Amino acid sequence: MADAQGYFVDWNGNLRSTDDPGEDFTCDVDNVARYVAVMTPRGTLVHEATLYRTLEDIVKAGIKSQLVPGTVSWGKPD
Repeated sequence: MADAQGYFVDWNGNLRSTDDPGEDFTCDVDNVARYVAVMTPRGTLVHEATLYRTLEDIVKAGIKSQLVPGTVSWGKPD
């Protein structure tokens, strides 16, 4: 994940890589605006988030989220 475009926080508070958002989702990233649009395979917007370019940026922002792989479901936590 060292060469990921960046990271974002999902709706469950998990930290995800823009290169591996999970499910069948893809990320449309605007580096200038620091914006992430998470899309379904058919192009439906399902989540918007702030882009953090590095893990250090997340720490600086005071965010304490766990980085999860794309295999972790976006479903509601139990």
